Amino acid sequence: MTISTDSETEYRKEIQRQLDLNHSHLQSIEQNPHSQIRFEVDLSDAELSSRGCSPDAKIFFFDIDNTLYSSSKHINELMRHAILKFFENELGVNCTKAAKLIDSYYQVYGLAIAGIIKDFHVDPLEYNKFVDDALPLQDILKPDLQLRRVLLSLRESGYFDKFWLFTNAYKDHAIRVVKILGVADLFDGITYCDYTKLKFGKNHSVMCKPNPQYYQLAKLQSGLPKFENAWLVDDSWNNIKTAMELGFDKCFFLTDDVKTYQQYDRGQLSVINDILNVPTHVENAKVQQQDNIPKPIPIPIPMIN
Repeated sequence: MTISTDSETEYRKEIQRQLDLNHSHLQSIEQNPHSQIRFEVDLSDAELSSRGCSPDAKIFFFDIDNTLYSSSKHINELMRHAILKFFENELGVNCTKAAKLIDSYYQVYGLAIAGIIKDFHVDPLEYNKFVDDALPLQDILKPDLQLRRVLLSLRESGYFDKFWLFTNAYKDHAIRVVKILGVADLFDGITYCDYTKLKFGKNHSVMCKPNPQYYQLAKLQSGLPKFENAWLVDDSWNNIKTAMELGFDKCFFLTDDVKTYQQYDRGQLSVINDILNVPTHVENAKVQQQDNIPKPIPIPIPMIN
């Protein structure tokens, strides 16, 4: 047995060990009502077509990673490390080359897995098992009572008809995050990136944010009557930009660098550094609506990498 084979075998054993730990943790919180999802994850076209909302319905879309929890948790860095290990152990690509490929895939496709599938013909669910599913999220994330109180206050405000998860992650990772955070029961549905159905369109586009077609999918799945009734909170500037171009009523750009983006904070866009700040803006919107105050004219937003 070669050193390379020994290393690969040990890597797979470690992945399986972590998967078992993650599964055990999920089972341990299943009885917590706050960790129970109350929606069907995958609906048929017929079921989708029958679930439209009223013409006035408002839907709040929530990104998940680095939005429902802080980027200071460094889960992005943990995921990047997992992808590098996958390259090294499953694809035989050294870390230096893998790092360059990952950066190029994010630049071209918006998702590392898209480039990996296209160039290495990897089984997407096998990749998901080795990377997303094997992350020790329960060691980093905990039930967030402050987040729960904020989401509850927004729901109880009566301003929104649905709360909808809108993510570039696969469904397993997305649902695991909201279960661990103890807010799974507060959402009405999810639009996730289906790794098994990734298709490469013009200009290498895939069905994920910020592709406008992905927002159309979220509109269909959520029953949103029109984009003008949608709100979004997201930590990606390009995702926010697409939403604004589509006419979302309100967008919250979540960033640690508020100073750089403050010049665009107006009307349709609010720049915040914490999702806990959202309720204040909802109250302002309600007052504006009740008093028939005209919305400020939106200003052009540049594409910023």
